Amino acid sequence: MRDSNIVLNVNGIEVIYNHVILVLKGVSLNVPEGKIVAILGGNGAGKTTTLRAISNLLKGERGEVTKGSIELRGERIENLSPADLVQRGVVQVMEGRHCFAHLTIDENLLTGAYTRKSKGEVSANLEKVYNYFPRLKTRRNSQAAYTSGGEQQMCAIGRALMTNPSMVLLDEPSMGLAPQIVEEVFNIVKDLNQKEKVTFLLAEQNTNMALQYADYGYIMESGRVVMDGLASDLASNEDVKEFYLGVGGGERKSFKDVKSYKRRKRWLA
Repeated sequence: MRDSNIVLNVNGIEVIYNHVILVLKGVSLNVPEGKIVAILGGNGAGKTTTLRAISNLLKGERGEVTKGSIELRGERIENLSPADLVQRGVVQVMEGRHCFAHLTIDENLLTGAYTRKSKGEVSANLEKVYNYFPRLKTRRNSQAAYTSGGEQQMCAIGRALMTNPSMVLLDEPSMGLAPQIVEEVFNIVKDLNQKEKVTFLLAEQNTNMALQYADYGYIMESGRVVMDGLASDLASNEDVKEFYLGVGGGERKSFKDVKSYKRRKRWLA
């Protein structure tokens, strides 16, 4: 995607785990400021690894970026710590939510404000989170362990917002949630994007839902970006419909078997 206001540029990165396993094979993508960009694909496509490469959470899993570059507003960030990135406005909401089960919703949210020094700003941010997530306000004194999966997902996003981020990396927000709750979560993401100007890069298997809310999308298979385009264009693409939206009855087993699609593969360009 070409845009004069690119905030994040991922350029041809490769990621290896345990010094042996090549997971990402030259992934490139751009995220313009103030947009919602979706990374789409099935389980094992490399979506989560891409987000963790950006947020520098690979080391905990013995992974590393071995080639390529990642730039935030023109600054190389591969060697920055996750804490440094939070200070620069980039925060990740991890797959599986990871709320502190023994803490209340209120306490969970406040853990996200550890970088904030002004108590007034923390209080204002907390109220802002509760305005976007009224469900959480009614459960603010409940332990996270006794809240629903949807409430925990909202708590995880709210906790990220407590850092006052400019960009949120959102990993599989729909996982394990009922369709109605998924729609509610995505509507809140859209509101945050439009009203608070938060940029989102989200990894999602629910292609149909993601393309309804995203501005732009990248489709990944086997550690590579194999197609990208405006969300509206991807949603109307016949091959995307067949392989990711459940429309069509072809016998092809892999998206990369489509000849016209194969010609567009970035690694063959």
